[in-house]
Amino acid sequence: MRMFNNVYENKKILITGHTGFKGSWLALWLKKLGADILGFSLPPFGSPNHFDLLNLDVQNNFNDIRDYEELKKTILTFQPDIIFHLAAQALVLSSYEDPYLTLTTNIIGTANIYDICHRFAKKPTVIVNVTSDKCYENKEWIYGYRETDRLGGKDPYSVSKACAEFVNQTYQTSFFQKSEHYVKAASVRAGNVIGGGDWAINRIIPDLVRSANNNETAIIRMPDAVRPWQHVLEPLSGYLLVGEKLLSDEKSFATVWNFGPENESLTTVRDLVKDANDLWNDIGYSFEKDQNIRQEACLLKLDCSKAKYFLKWSNVWGYKKSLEKTILWYKSYYRQNILKTNEDLENYFKDAKNGGIVWTQ
Repeated sequence: MRMFNNVYENKKILITGHTGFKGSWLALWLKKLGADILGFSLPPFGSPNHFDLLNLDVQNNFNDIRDYEELKKTILTFQPDIIFHLAAQALVLSSYEDPYLTLTTNIIGTANIYDICHRFAKKPTVIVNVTSDKCYENKEWIYGYRETDRLGGKDPYSVSKACAEFVNQTYQTSFFQKSEHYVKAASVRAGNVIGGGDWAINRIIPDLVRSANNNETAIIRMPDAVRPWQHVLEPLSGYLLVGEKLLSDEKSFATVWNFGPENESLTTVRDLVKDANDLWNDIGYSFEKDQNIRQEACLLKLDCSKAKYFLKWSNVWGYKKSLEKTILWYKSYYRQNILKTNEDLENYFKDAKNGGIVWTQ
């Protein structure tokens, strides 16, 4: 099956954060597209972890994104056609525990990518900078945030992602928009993602499946929070579409993009937990509101009209199917020792094609 007009075939692609949840799925997808991949990331954390389970045939540089000189050496040696920048401290609660690590990783790490490419790129280079829906100044309103809405945050993680967006903005306006510059960059923002292979602490799905496997009870701290749940493959398809446009030298796509689910995928944590239990009744849970909980968004969603209109991007799986694929991935892994990642990706391709989505043909 041809995807993205084979633009990624034989391209040299640097993925930062390739050992993480999103990064490992992206690396697998790009391998299927015939890309030459180098990953720059901290070593995979914990056991099990998705990256090790996939056993991908990629080059690895296990290092810290804050190390400017090591990152510079890697970029100058590899000379990537495109960089997907995913390396980050990605958890809100962890950002309270170690704000300095979060701020330096997410801000300085992003600045390192942009500065090295600005100063030393000797050929056309694309950056796809992955941030988060939490980069927006959250007003807890019912409307989806547009790419032009105000950035900001109250917790260290949200602030770090807003600042990563400002890094993109300043390099774009100060340097990259000049016609003679080699670099084209875009920033992509996505909401909550689910899918097999995520074992992070204090994330709802990993907490639930660990409870099922260990015969324990997961404590659910914000049952009434509303989240726009989407499968990890949904925003990745958007990132790849943006990358395709920039690799094809369509400079008007060097901007910012939202990738989120349809409104019907907006679901409370309470309902998500109950639906997960219906799919795997070994999941044990208890709703216990924490009155002293750290500041965290309760209602947050994105307006993705721009991506739908200009990129012809759309979701393939709705909330129900995304959750079903996710829970069955873990159930198969824990109960049958079966890894369903490749199967899920192939089914995603088939469902996209059957739905008439243009990037699979």
